[in-house]
Amino acid sequence: MDLFETIEIGQGNLDSVGAFARQRFGGQAKRAFLVSNRKVFGLYGRTVEASLQKVGFSTATALIGDGERFKTLASTEKVLAAMAAARIERTDALLSLGGGVVGDLGGFAAATYLRGIKHIQLPTTLLAMIDSSVGGKTGVNASFGKNTIGAFHPATGVFADVECLRTLPEREIVAGACEMVKHAALGGKSLLKRTKACFSDRTSLFSSEKLAALVRENIAFKAKIVDQDPFEDVKRTDGRSRKILNFGHTLAHALEKATDYRYFRHGEAVGYGILYAAELSKKLAICDKQDVELLYDVLHSVGVLPSLADIEPQKVFEAFQFDKKNISGSLQWILLRGIGRPVVFSGDHVSPKTALSTLEAFLKLQK
Repeated sequence: MDLFETIEIGQGNLDSVGAFARQRFGGQAKRAFLVSNRKVFGLYGRTVEASLQKVGFSTATALIGDGERFKTLASTEKVLAAMAAARIERTDALLSLGGGVVGDLGGFAAATYLRGIKHIQLPTTLLAMIDSSVGGKTGVNASFGKNTIGAFHPATGVFADVECLRTLPEREIVAGACEMVKHAALGGKSLLKRTKACFSDRTSLFSSEKLAALVRENIAFKAKIVDQDPFEDVKRTDGRSRKILNFGHTLAHALEKATDYRYFRHGEAVGYGILYAAELSKKLAICDKQDVELLYDVLHSVGVLPSLADIEPQKVFEAFQFDKKNISGSLQWILLRGIGRPVVFSGDHVSPKTALSTLEAFLKLQK
């Protein structure tokens, strides 16, 4: 089945999630286990529970801490214990209601409980809607790196209500928009221009179909990439390998690790990662200056990113070694030959000296 066929995007449709879940899980599923955090559950949890109960599910819930630092094995174990206490069986299912942290951890719990049960993503942040909820990557962080413990466990469905975005703080909107810029940088200048147009006028962001349409377009773009490379084949290095979706993530993950996952929203770090990858592409003479300037222009249009003034280049550079894109001891870089023209480079093409000197210059430029 086409991945996009398992996804429903709407406005004001959260109370119909029960029917969506019943259709995806089938008649054998009796219990629906909900993973969320206290803030999101307080906003939407009762609506979701009522909708699930309306179609015959009994429900149970586990709430995790809010933030990247809670995406751990310890938090997962607590969720798994709560699932066992609720007597969740292999024919039952789990739903993740929240942002990327909830979705990643909930998906990992679904992948590992009784060796795997069905899972639906209910993303409530922009970033989760267009990125982390789609594609089946689940996992948690460890002391030795972000998302280094996990499993591929594609969701049985993704259900999103863009009305949930109205309650997001500005930083969460910016974080999601940065991931949209990532997709547009990979997809082409047309998508990049529509992304800028959508976010340039914040007064009408939620008052028209523009944002919902852009969410659908981003999901369709990612789903197309994932469909033809679902498990990120390590041997593939072509421009449509799933690896290209990691564009901007080498620096992003290093920034997050270097700041103990407490300073950046993930999308904010990706925003800086996009610009660093573009600068590195320019340094290697594979990407024109005009395309790099276009990326700066569009990223600046979506919002303000946290300061990099106190970031130590050497500490960030050392964090590169923990990146999960390392293969056979070599870090794979996702760079650009131009907007819409991603390329996968091995460490042989990007020397440590070049990576560090570009990083130092980049961090200095952002201060």
